[in-house]
This record gives sequence, C-alpha cells and structure tokens, in this order.
Amino acid sequence: MIAVLGGLGAAFFWAGALLTASRATRLIGPPAVLAWVMLTGFVVVVPAALASGIPDGLGAREVGWLVLAGAGNVVGLLFNYAALRVGMVSLVAPISSTEGAIAALIAVAAGETLGAGVGLTLVVIAAGVALAAVVPTGSSGDPRRTVVLAGLAAVCFGVGLYATARVSEELPLLWAVLPARVVGVAALTVPLALTRRLTLTRAALPLVVASGLCEVGGFAAYALGSRHGIAVAAVLASQFAAVAAVAAYLLFHERLTRLQLAGVVAILAGVATLTALQA
Repeated sequence: MIAVLGGLGAAFFWAGALLTASRATRLIGPPAVLAWVMLTGFVVVVPAALASGIPDGLGAREVGWLVLAGAGNVVGLLFNYAALRVGMVSLVAPISSTEGAIAALIAVAAGETLGAGVGLTLVVIAAGVALAAVVPTGSSGDPRRTVVLAGLAAVCFGVGLYATARVSEELPLLWAVLPARVVGVAALTVPLALTRRLTLTRAALPLVVASGLCEVGGFAAYALGSRHGIAVAAVLASQFAAVAAVAAYLLFHERLTRLQLAGVVAILAGVATLTALQA
C-alpha cells in the first residue's frame, strides 16, 4: 500500500510542478522560472542533506556522475520550460516523460543487453512521439517547436537518470536530488541575480515556489514508495504525464487532435510498460 501511495504521490507532485511551471514561464520566462525553482529546492534539500551527513561512498567517481546528473536535470528542465512556454502541457508532459526510454537506450549503448519486450516498447514510444508531432494546418501555438524542445528535455533527463542510476546504490536518494539544485543555483540563480535579470512578479511568486516544492516532494514520495516496491512505485510515478494532461484539459481547456491523442496514449502506455520492465 505504501508503494502505491508513494508512486501516486510522486505522480501528482510532479504533475503539479509541471502545471505551475507552465503558467510561470509565460509570466517571467524559462530561465527565471528555473532559477527560482532551483533556489526553492536548494533551500529545502541542502539543510536535510547536510544534516544526514556525507555518505561513505562519495568519491571522485560518484561526484562526477552526480554533477552529470545535476546538469542533465537542470538543462532538461530549461528545455521543458521553454516547451511549456510555446506549447500545451498535454503535449509536453508525455514527450518529456520518455526520459526512462532515453536512459534505457543509453544503458544499451553502454553495454547492457536489450530484451525483446523493452525493444518493442521503445518502438511503441517512438511511434507515439511521431504521431504526437503531426500538426494539422492552422494549429495555434508552435506545436512542432514544442515537440522538439520537449524531446531535447527528455534526452537531457535521460542522461541525468542514467547518471543517477550509476551511483544510486552507493548514495542515498537525497544526495541524488541535491546536485541539480546546486548546479541550478550556481549556473542560473546566482548569475541572474548578479546581473539583475532575476525577475519575479507577484503573480509568478506562488507558482515558482509551488513548482520547486512539488519537484522535491515528488522525489521524496517516490523514495518512500520505492522502499516498499520499486516496480509499483515506478510505474505509478511515471504517470505524472497522464495526470498533467488530464489536469491541463480540465484547467486550461487544452485540446489535441485525434492523431496527437493517439500518440500521447501510445507514449503513456509505453512509458508505463517500460518502467515496469526495467523495475
């Protein structure tokens, strides 16, 4: 039961982070949103990480992987926020959720064996992305740019996931969450603040804080759930894209064509299946 609650909690937290960020990016732009989201997470995570002490398995190799994981997360979020500024949540979320598929492909390139079930699932996901990218004439916004940016976000997230997996057995999850916040604050928040470009409006303030808290809350919920069942927690957490798409339909009245909807459904089903197979 805890695995189910943890996985569902992560899905809803991450969907909340995506939805709030989608509104904030249209108010102050992707770089500023990411800077504030990372600062919010930094304030929450750093004290907890320091209180837990430095892990025994933290060496030069692990630090390298953690830096790569942090950079992948930060750059991925920047691409994701850029996609949210020009496109619909219901299109961005499913494509960016293919991060697990990207991580699987990286693992295969690094020498891991690809099972028949995983290979077929990756084909289904690729087909879903292709269908989601089909844009009818006269569509509003910039769907093709949205698909490209969300795809780049998925690649960066996939690199971050693979790097995190390389050290996940030696280090606690809290330390895996920490690097992205440190990299984000150092690479974005501080430089923007020093150059007086760290903008924030009254309307954007609650959105960026909520997004930052939801990002951390999602990792915490998944960590709790995975201790009682990795497969169940992982599959349910991966459904944040479905939760975000439904919420965007209800809250923002977003609409997809039937072909795009078929692609989104294929992506969601493929991601859930792949997560279950990998877990």
